[in-house]
Amino acid sequence: MSSTEALDYSLIISQYSNGFLVSKVMFTACELGVFDLLETGKPLSSGAIAACLGTSTTGMERLLDACAGLKLLAVENTQEGALYRNTEISSTYLTKSSPKSQYHMLMYYSNTTYLCWHYLADAVREGRNQYERAFGISSKDTFGAVYRSEEETVKFLAGQNSIWSICGRDVLAAFDLSPFTQIYDLGGGGGALAREYVSLYPNSTVTIYDLPEVIRLAKEHFVPPEERRITFHEGDFFHDSIPEAELYILSKILHDWDDDTCRQLMAKVYKACKPGGGVLLGESLLNEDKSGPLETQLHSLNMLVQTEGRERTAAEYRRLLEAAGFRELQVKRTGKLYDAVLGRK
Repeated sequence: MSSTEALDYSLIISQYSNGFLVSKVMFTACELGVFDLLETGKPLSSGAIAACLGTSTTGMERLLDACAGLKLLAVENTQEGALYRNTEISSTYLTKSSPKSQYHMLMYYSNTTYLCWHYLADAVREGRNQYERAFGISSKDTFGAVYRSEEETVKFLAGQNSIWSICGRDVLAAFDLSPFTQIYDLGGGGGALAREYVSLYPNSTVTIYDLPEVIRLAKEHFVPPEERRITFHEGDFFHDSIPEAELYILSKILHDWDDDTCRQLMAKVYKACKPGGGVLLGESLLNEDKSGPLETQLHSLNMLVQTEGRERTAAEYRRLLEAAGFRELQVKRTGKLYDAVLGRK
């Protein structure tokens, strides 16, 4: 190996090993309110930002410079000193007020996912999630751990809504779903995908089927009462009956569970589904040889540390649906993080 090649590899390793520092810079700037403060459009100095947000000037200056290095902030050097402002990326995705804001998802990553990932080596050794080590909560009830408090549940639901604000329409528009007018969104949570659905297909009604506490918080925080095309069904679809509908949506549901659990759930969905109806999966698909995409590979590790499931290939989802009885299976890659799989009864 030449000295040049060694240098190239050392730079790559350095970039990878610093990845957690990069994410923590973004998490911290969001948590402290840097991007929200700068959303007025007026450039501010590090001293002014520190004063407004109640931080040290020296700490804030270093944080702002790191954000500028990551292209999350733009910096202008003047005679009075450096002035900072948001970039298009931070304005679009990192401010709370943006329709495409990822703020809530990033805060969930920072305060929950990040702590579970601290025990990734243990997860790999044991093959199970790490809530017990991270939070002292039993790992046997996955969503009992996820929904361990009302505050944590709201953060999780808000984070999921953030994701569907930028990926939901692509999944729902991957196929022409207009023939389906009676839809059940299983595990629909905060309702972001249901709202996208009734916006895209205005002749439809969507029922969000989720746990009672999730439904209560969705009504209180996320789905306005004037949205009459969205209704709610309280229950646990693993243990309770699933009502008849024309289309069932399972977005980021099957990836939480092992194959046996998925087969049991899909069998229930097939039995409830009207003849001619269907099921739509919104999932991040691995390549058939599992060589990528990298984001999906990382998400599969996240399923290890936080759930009982994993990310799968299109063929693996096909087999789960076919085992339940679904036919005419179609797969559509959206070009975004989440893809679409449609099966018909």
